[in-house]
Amino acid sequence: MDFKDSIFQLAERVSSLKESIQTEEATKNAFIMPFIQILGYDVFNPLEVVPEMDCDIAKKKGEKIDYAIMKDGSPIMLIECKHWKQDLNLHDNQLKRYYVASKAKFGLLTNGIVYRFYTDLIKENIMDDVPFLEFNLEKIRETQIEEVKKFCKENFDLENILSSANELKYMSEVKKIIRSEFDEPSPELVKILTKRVYEGIVTQKVLDQFTDIVERALKSHINDVMSEKLGIAIKATEVAGAPIQTPPTAQEQKEEEPKKDDEKASKINTTMEEMEGYYIVKSIVCEVISSERITYRDSQSYFAIFADDNNRRPICRLHFNNINNKRIGFVDENRNEQMETIKKIDDIYNFKKQLIEAAKRYV
Repeated sequence: MDFKDSIFQLAERVSSLKESIQTEEATKNAFIMPFIQILGYDVFNPLEVVPEMDCDIAKKKGEKIDYAIMKDGSPIMLIECKHWKQDLNLHDNQLKRYYVASKAKFGLLTNGIVYRFYTDLIKENIMDDVPFLEFNLEKIRETQIEEVKKFCKENFDLENILSSANELKYMSEVKKIIRSEFDEPSPELVKILTKRVYEGIVTQKVLDQFTDIVERALKSHINDVMSEKLGIAIKATEVAGAPIQTPPTAQEQKEEEPKKDDEKASKINTTMEEMEGYYIVKSIVCEVISSERITYRDSQSYFAIFADDNNRRPICRLHFNNINNKRIGFVDENRNEQMETIKKIDDIYNFKKQLIEAAKRYV
C-alpha cells in the first residue's frame, strides 16, 4: 500500500473510531502512532521514536514532549499530542516551549485529526506562531499529501523541507489575503484599481462607489474563469468521446431540456462556491472510486455531481442558487432526492458517510 492509500485508510479509521476515543492516550494509540508508522518510523524503536522525551527549560523542569522523531541520535521533529476533540489553538504555546529546549527543526501539534507542522522561519530556534502546513484527515487535499510525504523516513531532506516550508508559509498568507480581498475588497485595493480606470479626481465618494464595483468585478471574474474552464472540459470530453449514458427519466429530461441553446447558456452561472463544493465532494469520494471518474454538470436548477459523466449515476446535487438557503441533495436508487441544509461550504464534510455510500454504488 502506497503512502496516499495509507493516509486515506487512516482517515477512514479516524471517522469510524473517533466517537469511541475518550482519552488523550487512546488518541495517541488509535490515531497518532499509526500516523507516525505511515511516515515510516518504528514507534517501538527508541532510536527512531522516543516517547516522553525531556524538554526541560531553565525556569521549568519535568517538561516532556509526547514523541520525538530521531535521526542519527538527535531529534528532528517534536510531536505534541492532544485528545481529538481538543482545540489546537489552545496548545501551540506549549509546543513552542518544548521547541526552544530542543535541537529539533520541526514541531508537530496534533489531535490525531488535524496535524500542524511548524518550524523557525522567522527567528532561529524560536518556533513560528503560524504553522507552514496544516493537514486535516477529515478534509484531505491531495496536494497536501505530497507535502506530508516529505516527512517520511525515506524521503526526509532537511533543506528540501525548509525550502518548501518557506514557500508554503507565504503562499498560505497570500491566499488568505486574496480570499479576504474577494470577500471584501480593502480600501487600498479599491483605490489602486479605481485610479487605473477612473479619469477624474478620486474622492471618497468615488471610492465608496467603486468599492461595490470592485467587489462585483472580482466575483464576476472568478465566475468567468470557472465557465471558461468548464467550456474547455466539455470540449475535451467531446473530442475524447463521452461515455455511453442511459436515457434520463422523464423528470430529468423535463428539468434539463433547453428551450434554446443560447437562452440556457445565459441562465446557467457556475459559481466559485459550486466548484469548491465539487472539489470537496471529489476529495471525499475518491476514497472509494477514482477521482477521474467524478464529474459534474451545472443546470439552472442545481449543480449535479456524478460518476462516469453519467447523470444516472448521481453522487449528490448542490442547490446553491439561493444564497440564504444552501442545500445538498442525495438521490436514492428510486430517484428520490433527500435534501439537507448547509450553512457554509465546509458543512459538506458533515455528510461524508452519505457521499461515500452514494459512491460505493458505482464501485
